[in-house]
Parts: sequence; C-alpha cells; structure tokens
Amino acid sequence: MTIKYANNNSLSAITSKPSGLSGSAMTLLATETASSSATISFTSNIDDTYDEYVFKYINCHPETDGDIFEVDFRDGGSSYDATKTTTSFITRHTEGAGQGNVAYLGGGDLAQSTSGQPLTDNCGADADQCISGELRLFSPSSTTFVKHFLARTSIARHTDEYNDNFVAGYCNVTAAIDGVQFKFQGGDIDSGVIKLYGIS
Repeated sequence: MTIKYANNNSLSAITSKPSGLSGSAMTLLATETASSSATISFTSNIDDTYDEYVFKYINCHPETDGDIFEVDFRDGGSSYDATKTTTSFITRHTEGAGQGNVAYLGGGDLAQSTSGQPLTDNCGADADQCISGELRLFSPSSTTFVKHFLARTSIARHTDEYNDNFVAGYCNVTAAIDGVQFKFQGGDIDSGVIKLYGIS
C-alpha cells in the first residue's frame, strides 16, 4: 500500500480515504433521550441487517444515589428475560488518590439467570455524576448460536471515585434477540441519551 501525504502537511487537505484502506462503518439507527424514564427500550432495528450492534449510553444520570445501571434482552416474547451467563470486573480509583485496584465483581455476574445484567456498581446521583459507555451485541438474529455481548462503562461512583466496569457474556438462547432494555435498578433514568448503531 502506498502512503499518501498532503503536500502542505495539513490533514485538512485530505478530502478522501485512500482506496487501499478499509474499515467498518457505523450507521445510526435510533436515538432515545431519557427524562425521568423508568426504562429505555429498543424494539426495532435489531435484526439480521448487521452482524454487530452497538449501544452508546451517554451521561445517564440516576434519580437515586448509589443506583446500578443494567441491561436486559428480549428473545421473541414480551418480557426482557433472556437467560444469561456473564462475568464482570472493575478498576477503580478514588478522587482522594486512595484506593486503586482491579477486582473481580462477583455481584455483577450471572449464571443461567433471567435477571437483568448489571453494567455498573453504585452510580452517584450528585448533579455532576453519571455513567457513560457502550454495549456491543453480536449476531442477535442467529437461531443457531448463543448471542454474545460485551460492555464497558465509565462511572462516577456515589463514594466519589471513578470506576471502569467491564462485563461480558452471552444470552444462552437460540431464539433471536429482538429487543434490548436499559434501566437503573432502584429508580428512573433522570436524564441521558442512548444511541443504537449498526456496524457493517
């Protein structure tokens, strides 16, 4: 592959991608804005059009201090109760430069459970506290294989520390996943935006 440089050494002079480069494209499919919302649900645009879907949750602020943000999946019925097996760990550091560690989060994993999957531990509800992150869902329309997902979430915790939460697992069903729902366990999503993208 030939590397091309702008003749004035400015990135603004590059107007198109070289033909030798390839990569995925993100297509925005839906945007949901929370305002004292009990849940945010996506019930369309999740099909076999794309092999990967990405949900980006941005500045989601809980109504209740110390609340836990979670996700659940619908597998063809009316309930968000797809069976899941998952694992979870966190990294953390306090604002006062105290506790800093990496830890397995035993309370954040599931074993063949229909419960909601925690994506964070305890988020703060101070005016400047919120969570942001993304969840990736792979081949949700497969009727042969389990449906894998993984998430990474940045959280301003209620104890004034930063947490980086990692979750991965699968919906242990062969039915297609046709809906995804986000919520806080103890109260409303006071504010925030969640966007759904398809990856090609």
